[in-house]
Amino acid sequence: MEENLPEQEIPVDEIPKPVLEEPKSKSKLNVWLKSIGSLVFFLVIGYFFFRQNWTLVLVLTAVVIFHELGHFVAMKIYKYQDLGIFFIPLMGAYVSGKKQEISQKQSAIILLAGPVPGIILGIILFYLYAQTGIDLLEKIGWILILLNVFNLLPVYPLDGGQLLHRLFLDEYNVLGKIFVVLSAGLMSWVAIAGGFYPLLFFPFMMLSRMVGDIKHENIIKKIEAEGIDLVKTYDEISAKEYWHIRNVLIRHYPQLKDVNPSPPYEISPKEDQVIMLMQGLLQRSIAQDLSVIGKIIILIVWIASFAAPFLIRNPFLYY
Repeated sequence: MEENLPEQEIPVDEIPKPVLEEPKSKSKLNVWLKSIGSLVFFLVIGYFFFRQNWTLVLVLTAVVIFHELGHFVAMKIYKYQDLGIFFIPLMGAYVSGKKQEISQKQSAIILLAGPVPGIILGIILFYLYAQTGIDLLEKIGWILILLNVFNLLPVYPLDGGQLLHRLFLDEYNVLGKIFVVLSAGLMSWVAIAGGFYPLLFFPFMMLSRMVGDIKHENIIKKIEAEGIDLVKTYDEISAKEYWHIRNVLIRHYPQLKDVNPSPPYEISPKEDQVIMLMQGLLQRSIAQDLSVIGKIIILIVWIASFAAPFLIRNPFLYY
């Protein structure tokens, strides 16, 4: 007579974590399709907002693209992945990319690579206007300078606000949050006082993101308190770490309430959502590689950029 032996439980280390990532070629195609789609939407909304003035719409779009290409090229040089440019109607655009190890120095250069070339080009166009008298050069020069100088204001999430945040506040978490709240309040006041209510989208997103970040930080603290290092990529976490983190996510995210915790180690129909949330918890390491002198140089470049509107009125540009 055969004896029924109990099934042996498979060690968690032998249970592979799921791999649900898209092929790189498809991922890149999706990024660029979204970029082109957002650009078309940006143009259409701008066309109707500016009363069908195609010249103004195209000039503004060209200025925005030139600005974002500065960020894009700098991020490409520093080997960011999954790069794409996404346009927000009536607001501007932003470059999206991924990198595990972030350098403070590289971040500062990337942030300045958008507005500084635009300001320099604007000054050059004013010089050409002085030589040729072509009014369009003067108008484009003003747009380049004013929009890029505005982008350097010390208000988050503008480039100037991000620059100061990265230089001085990343290592001081509470001060960073206070800076975001003050920036959101200032931007809300400008939107309401100026009657440009679409601008309220930015402070709403800033505060929403901060609330989400606080939730993430609390979950990260609980996971790291159990001895799991989260400063790594998804590919670097072990199978054991994956299933452990997965259980923590199930406990804290309502959208995963119908996902069964492990064991048993079974793939859920919502596993791609689990992976997305897990990737949001995994942290990037930030190298504080800017010396005091380096920070002073960055600040000098930042402050000097605000002199551009006054520089173009200098008579030497016209002779």
